[in-house]
Amino acid sequence: MNDAVSIATAVREGKVSALEVTKAALAQIAARDHQLNCFTAVTIETALLDAARIDREIAQGNNPGSLAGVPFAVKNLFDIAGLTTLAGSKINAENPAATQDATAVAKLKQAGAVLVGALNMDEYAYGFVTENSHYGATHNPHDLQRVAGGSSGGSAAAVAAGLVPLTLGSDTNGSIRVPAALCGVFGFKPTYGRLSRAGVALFSSSFDHIGSFARSVQDIATVFDVLQGKDDRDPICTKRSPELVLPQKQDISAIRIAIAGDYFTKGAEPEALAAVQKVADALNVTEYVTIPEAHRARAAAFVITASEGANLHLDKLQSRPQDFDPATRDRFLAGALIPSSWYLQAQRFRRWYRDRIREVFQNVDVILAPTTPISAPLINQQTMILDGEEILVRPHLGLFTQPLSFIGLPVLSVPIQRLNALPLGVQLIAAPYNEALILRVAAALEAKGIVSAAVV
Repeated sequence: MNDAVSIATAVREGKVSALEVTKAALAQIAARDHQLNCFTAVTIETALLDAARIDREIAQGNNPGSLAGVPFAVKNLFDIAGLTTLAGSKINAENPAATQDATAVAKLKQAGAVLVGALNMDEYAYGFVTENSHYGATHNPHDLQRVAGGSSGGSAAAVAAGLVPLTLGSDTNGSIRVPAALCGVFGFKPTYGRLSRAGVALFSSSFDHIGSFARSVQDIATVFDVLQGKDDRDPICTKRSPELVLPQKQDISAIRIAIAGDYFTKGAEPEALAAVQKVADALNVTEYVTIPEAHRARAAAFVITASEGANLHLDKLQSRPQDFDPATRDRFLAGALIPSSWYLQAQRFRRWYRDRIREVFQNVDVILAPTTPISAPLINQQTMILDGEEILVRPHLGLFTQPLSFIGLPVLSVPIQRLNALPLGVQLIAAPYNEALILRVAAALEAKGIVSAAVV
């Protein structure tokens, strides 16, 4: 039982106890995480207590929820009652423990899931590699010499390694999709504002999303259904009514699908583009669409996120610069020097770009694009060669993700497994609030065996 839905069904039917499942997950973490470095905290005592409580509910004839007994873990920028919320930083380790769970954590617990710990990440979510100078690098389960991606690297690697079937992460410029692709799992970033960020340490408020990692489309959809709903603790959280989006086995021929052309076909290894073509061939898709000015969207995303992130941490940058990860500190300092006129112009462009993308989605429902330009690079690798040009690894892992989160589009990165090679990801992109369309297409691809997330 590798997937969450199967675990929950077995627990509810009494075929296995929540306590047995939880102990097995904790044993896996103890056995393997010293190599992977996914976890920054393991909540053994509370996990065992919660699992025992779920078993008592079942014994009393109650239904503990759709995720009964499913172990899960969260990126360490989610508040967990009783733990200090690190957000990957040394400075935050001095803060008092959180007094209540983040809304998303609380909702998963209410659905019967069992929290087993907090996961490693890039400091303050500013990065694509999870090479954290304070808590160490998270290693890719497919090759321990390679990065897991970031900034939600611990979240992706923990799922890929089978330590837990579900994790939560956050995505500003690609921080769910990049590690999902590099680790070969499903990574879902819903529409901006669709899920509550209450109790989550933010990086860039006008960009930040929360989302999930899992090894099946059904699990991704189940978690999404659990997490939906308005939350007064988060003013950005949408007032839209929650919609059940569990993918059904139904015809997807009416869904208009196209391949992202131009910008999304350049600056990538041939294998990354071949992964997109593999998905397109399985769906009988031949049409290409242009997402206009994607390169400018990426540039504007850099300006806005750097400016907002620097402003959020400006006092500590001035008083404690030595306590930052050097790479994070330098990017924030650069962001603090960006003129306000650049920030305002980037936001004006953002509005223009949103209108152009609305026009694109008048003629198509789902767009296919590569998630990353390459498979997982080596830990500490600084540069890579793409199109004959030597470029920096860290910023360019988000080459294809940033233009999409720039305006909060819902995106699912689906895993493409390759024989004797590292996995890659393909993005399924839709217009805002059309998550159900993405999940239906992903479910069809999963049923065909085109996308899958094996435990490694």
